Amino acid sequence: MEYLWLLAIFILFAYTVEAVTGFGSIVIALSLGALLMPVPELLPILVPLNILMTGWLTSRLYRNIDVQLLLRRIVPLMLTGTLLGYLLLPWLSERWLKPLFGLLILWFSARELWRLNHGGAVHHPKWLTPPLMFSAGITHGLFASGGPLLVYALAGTSLDKARFRATLIAVWFLLNSSLTIAFLLDGRLQSALPAVLMLAPLLPVGVWLGEKLHHRIDEGLFRKLVYGLLMVTGSVLLGAGLLA
Repeated sequence: MEYLWLLAIFILFAYTVEAVTGFGSIVIALSLGALLMPVPELLPILVPLNILMTGWLTSRLYRNIDVQLLLRRIVPLMLTGTLLGYLLLPWLSERWLKPLFGLLILWFSARELWRLNHGGAVHHPKWLTPPLMFSAGITHGLFASGGPLLVYALAGTSLDKARFRATLIAVWFLLNSSLTIAFLLDGRLQSALPAVLMLAPLLPVGVWLGEKLHHRIDEGLFRKLVYGLLMVTGSVLLGAGLLA
């Protein structure tokens, strides 16, 4: 597959960042990978890789999952939105997919940079939480990247850090498992499987590198650099789509 070596570098970087900061491996890998390949071709590679990571983490952290929040609120809304996004994907041309994803990445990175520089979370009215969860599902179906909107939807909840992290990881494991089954049924997983098997060994390497870096670098500065990189990437994706 053309550019596979460069995609491997992006994936290694993405999982190293997640091990250091605890966020966004698939968002980073997809935003960088979209500079090389069409989004629909990337998803059947990145989504199965993600369930390897989230499945392992879910098995370790399951005691901290808020099962009631997960099954009664998040999953019904996000799974419905994910199905809608998956069904919409074939109807959206790459010309529109990349700028839409670029906008999502720009919003996410700008919000996180603002939060890091000003402190505290960005809140919203409670009535907005269900629509945000449903919208997070749509972006997950389109880009396997529902995290930015879901984290925003859950802003201000009473979840402590451990329960928040474990519950989010369980969400990604459930939704990405569903997407992987969908890719198997529509035939896209079969063609992507060789790349998935070749890239899978990079996941533990990225986690190992991230663990090493976590204790040696300023995490706040590192986060700002990563969000700055995402802003540049989002701008490139948006510009490439608008100029196409």
